[in-house]
Amino acid sequence: MRFSFIIPTKNEGKYLEECLLSIKNQSLKNYEIIVVDTNSTDRTKAIARKYGTRVINEPRTGPGIARNTGAKVARGAILVFCDADVHFDHYFLEKLEEKFRKEKDIGGCIFRLRTYDARKKSHEVAYKYVNSVVEFMNKIGIAITAGSCFAFRRDVFFKAGSFNERFLTNEDHDLAQRVSKIKRFMFFNDIVIETSSRRIKKFGLLRSLKIYVKSTLIYLLNKSYLRDYW
Repeated sequence: MRFSFIIPTKNEGKYLEECLLSIKNQSLKNYEIIVVDTNSTDRTKAIARKYGTRVINEPRTGPGIARNTGAKVARGAILVFCDADVHFDHYFLEKLEEKFRKEKDIGGCIFRLRTYDARKKSHEVAYKYVNSVVEFMNKIGIAITAGSCFAFRRDVFFKAGSFNERFLTNEDHDLAQRVSKIKRFMFFNDIVIETSSRRIKKFGLLRSLKIYVKSTLIYLLNKSYLRDYW
């Protein structure tokens, strides 16, 4: 097994099926899919099982907890953590395989984000802004992520200590920083991941950007997380 997709869920029935279909459509087939469900009350688990996905029940809440639970049972050499609203193109795994084959010193990576359901041009612009910030920070040696999807070499993931389960936000920034001390953490501009703009729709554009900037600064300055996000 080369790749393990690990998807934390809670009531993701609206989005999960399209995510799983995009994985099932990959040109490479040496992968497994693990859905770690945290007490869903909708059809999330039924949808996951419909596509032959391994479903693990995790009674505890928190993004780091769910991802670590999936990683512990994953068999892949490369762990791909993604949200349930992410879509992958047909050649995603081929592109990722090529990156990890060529760059032996890569420990982890993130990808350019694009929204597939933006109703306003400003939402697309917001993603371009976040991509630019993340790309710049990683270029100058400050490892940060954009949250929706990231991948790590399995051995480096565990050597770095996996996700900090105390963090309710910034668990991705925190792990990226620890991974970067072992091997390189990179932003791949030429691999595009599509995600829903539902968070922008929920909070509004300005508030969403404020939350991301505030949360990231809290981590970079204090190595902490945004306590009032949830």
